[in-house]
Amino acid sequence: MTTLRELPEFLDAAFLRGLTQRRITRRGALAGAGAISLGAFLAACGIGGNQPSAATHQNWVWDKAKKTGTLDFGSWPLYIDTAVDSAGNTTYPSLVEFTKETGIKVNYSEPIQDIAEFFAKIAPQLQAGTPIGYDIIVITNSIQLTNLMLKHWLVELDPSKLPNFYKNGSKRVQNRSFDPGNRFTIPWQSGFTGIAYNTKKISREITSYNDLFDPAFKGKVGMFTFTQDTGNLTLLGMGIKPDNSKPSDWQKAADKLKQQRDSGILRKFYDQSYIKALSAGDTVISMAWSGDVYQANLSAGNEDLKFILPKEGGLIWTDNMCIPVGAAHPVDAITYMNYVYDPKVAAELAEAINYITPVPGAKAVVEQDAAAATDADTKQSLTDTANSSAVFPTDADLAKTYYYRTLNPAEATQWNDIFNAVILS
Repeated sequence: MTTLRELPEFLDAAFLRGLTQRRITRRGALAGAGAISLGAFLAACGIGGNQPSAATHQNWVWDKAKKTGTLDFGSWPLYIDTAVDSAGNTTYPSLVEFTKETGIKVNYSEPIQDIAEFFAKIAPQLQAGTPIGYDIIVITNSIQLTNLMLKHWLVELDPSKLPNFYKNGSKRVQNRSFDPGNRFTIPWQSGFTGIAYNTKKISREITSYNDLFDPAFKGKVGMFTFTQDTGNLTLLGMGIKPDNSKPSDWQKAADKLKQQRDSGILRKFYDQSYIKALSAGDTVISMAWSGDVYQANLSAGNEDLKFILPKEGGLIWTDNMCIPVGAAHPVDAITYMNYVYDPKVAAELAEAINYITPVPGAKAVVEQDAAAATDADTKQSLTDTANSSAVFPTDADLAKTYYYRTLNPAEATQWNDIFNAVILS
């Protein structure tokens, strides 16, 4: 059996290079998602399994820690509701309301630009037992998150302090293989990776991954620089389920991408700038993230861009709230984690963020807000949010989605080598 001592202290350097190549945004940081199968690892070691009960839960943090009235929250850019006050300063309405309700002042910042870089920054501090300065961090399901759990660098959550999560969280977010029983994390938001196209430029309906390889769109197709998104979606497009794939399948997928590139069908591999290229008409069809397309349509005041999950399947990812070991204010942190699972709060966040909320009950609140709105544009925007599958996906949508291929560090190095040979050349 693999032991914790046998795991590398830090990630393989070649793997880290694969993660950080040309990655500059929150969604661009997903190249390590999936990673080691934590559920299988913990089960083999006799660690994981059922959701812990308050009676059996043991953790010195919750035995000794008290509410302090302060919360240091570190997240990604543009990932919370915002407003501008009379002095022109950016405020966060939901955090203001949280402070009024609980007396806890939130110091909110956006230190996470890239998950690999952030992990590399905090890992030495956690290894040394030094607090990293945040009580909550938001980490994507990834090899970095897996490492944080396996190295015991996250505080085990007390389920008795998360009644809203267990009452209002969807069944999907309460049953995740990368953190069985939600021992260390609960979701912040999720999203899809699929295809978007410009309906003014393409008259027919797009339904298949293979539409990205149609010569009719030669020179107008966008793909991602991010190896996990591009590699996994290509596998699905070829009829291969990511978790069942082998290195020989990865090479076949890379060969398919190379043919697309060399034939001139591909315009280029894009980072986050793909959405600007699609909106501007530089591309007419592209790999895309669900929330980006929704926000692009809102900002343009139209619905020219359409996001779809290919009939062969799409990808789903989750960003997760967790408490790092050494956090100065863990009780304040878990109080906030529970707070955002109130449907009213979840609705406020969903209306601003436009990614998949983990609280299904937020939909009814958004519908109520739409009905109560007196401004026509606001009413329409809220109605669109309530009806959006990018925010409130149907069971049929979710049934078509898959998590990234689980990769151990050696596999991740091989994966990145195979796909970067096409994407970066």
